[in-house]
Amino acid sequence: MSQTKEVRYTSQSITPPPRGRSRSRSSSRSRGRSRSRSQDSRNPGNNLYVTGLSTRVTSSDLEKYFSKEGRVQECHVVLDPRTKESRGFAFVTMETVEDAKRCIKYLHRTVLEGRLISVEKVFVCITSSRSQSMPLTVCTFLITRH
Repeated sequence: MSQTKEVRYTSQSITPPPRGRSRSRSSSRSRGRSRSRSQDSRNPGNNLYVTGLSTRVTSSDLEKYFSKEGRVQECHVVLDPRTKESRGFAFVTMETVEDAKRCIKYLHRTVLEGRLISVEKVFVCITSSRSQSMPLTVCTFLITRH
């Protein structure tokens, strides 16, 4: 039995999903564009969401750790904008779907720098920008746990 949860992250805070109809036109336009793309174009299955990271873990540490199971295309540790310290989660893009599946299988619930990490597949990510002076990044991640 698999369990699905939705995590919503903005550049300003973690917020619950919106409750009503939004007055903003930009969000509806970005959603319309994302619908025209197929699910595979947004995430072919090689993007991973990694949680439980120590604040000491860097992108290079993560790349080295994940390279044990396959070729890493990109690592991005999410940092607090004020302190520049890790927020405890990251995104890792593997070169192939098989590499990503192997990482989920062998690295999920393992210990990295003294912390138990979880590795899950990211299904959806939508990024939009309101204006140059105040960019807004909203990502919605549907994460499936087995």
